Amino acid sequence: MHTNPAAPLLQLKGIEVAYGAIKAVKGVDLELYSGEMVCLIGANGAGKTTTLNAIAGTLPLAGGSIEYAGEMLGRQPAHKRLRKGIALVPEGRGIFTRLTVEENLRMGAYIRDDADGIEADMARVFDMLPRVKERLNQVAGTLSGGEQQMVAIGRALLSRPKLLLLDEPSMGLAPLVVEKIFEVVQSVRSEGVSILLVEQNANLALEFAQRGYVMDSGAITLTGSGEALLQDPAVRAAYLGETD
Repeated sequence: MHTNPAAPLLQLKGIEVAYGAIKAVKGVDLELYSGEMVCLIGANGAGKTTTLNAIAGTLPLAGGSIEYAGEMLGRQPAHKRLRKGIALVPEGRGIFTRLTVEENLRMGAYIRDDADGIEADMARVFDMLPRVKERLNQVAGTLSGGEQQMVAIGRALLSRPKLLLLDEPSMGLAPLVVEKIFEVVQSVRSEGVSILLVEQNANLALEFAQRGYVMDSGAITLTGSGEALLQDPAVRAAYLGETD
């Protein structure tokens, strides 16, 4: 478990999110400490993406509270949360397909006015993602899925996040590309960015994360260190496709 005696960077207390009359998230508690990578795993429709969207501010809460860096987020809109350091890389990547790669990256910095800092961060993204640099003037919609995912991560990094919310970064990608994406995610974390990861590939997520939460039908059913959850027979049977 974490050794950090300080307060969590992110704390969800009993959050509920509804689509009309249907509660997609039912009283979820979750915490993430500064510098941690925490994953959220579960079947399709468990409420994982909904939880990330509620943190990012793109979906309103029907109940409970979200505290970030000691502040209650309440009904703050997504753009204000982005300014406070919460960046979401959405499921399906959400890049601007008609813009070039460079234009996509610079969209990530639209909240900033420190030109030198932006250029330094562009250089950092190129170091981390050399493929992105090679494709700089290409229209983003013509890239492969893996390249688009790298652009989406690069764009989020240009907002200089303290907390990166990653929704299904490996979805639909070849194993070698997934490996590369997770190397990038690991190096982002080593630079001190905290990460909350939603990932269908539970094996991979639990290998990389310090801690994990298992979500089922809108509720957290299990939590523990990544290692402990990897060894848990129920988790192995349900999410890792293994039976004892």
